[in-house]
Amino acid sequence: MNRWTRLLLLACAWAAASAFAQQPPPLSPGQPSLRREAPRDVKPAVITVSATPPIILVDGVADRFSPGARIRDRNNMLVLTGQLAGKTLYTVYRRDASGMVHEVWLLNQDEYAKVGGVSTGDPQGYLRFYELLNLVWSARHLISPLIP
Repeated sequence: MNRWTRLLLLACAWAAASAFAQQPPPLSPGQPSLRREAPRDVKPAVITVSATPPIILVDGVADRFSPGARIRDRNNMLVLTGQLAGKTLYTVYRRDASGMVHEVWLLNQDEYAKVGGVSTGDPQGYLRFYELLNLVWSARHLISPLIP
């Protein structure tokens, strides 16, 4: 029995050492941080979640969250639709193949003011919108460097 205990402890120590060796080194203050890219093919909108999700209003028009909708807060953490019941949110969103709102990224009012007022009716508007969205995402990363 003693032999198996030693073998188990040796295996655990080997697994822990190999897992530690695979961790990337922490960034020092002088190193540039990783830049988080803004998602593509998204649209800005003010989403009002009803008291009974998945029913929502997207810029005042009735809509629904798709089954399995992914909503990410400012820290890129997933938020459940029940937590947002009865709230009005500044967002950028993406639809799924069936046309329902599937992916949502929550913004604060200042971020939405930067990207929400951009006209996306012409190709230059789309380029400007993505430039502003990338600025918002990179500014978030400078504020919270631990966000992936």
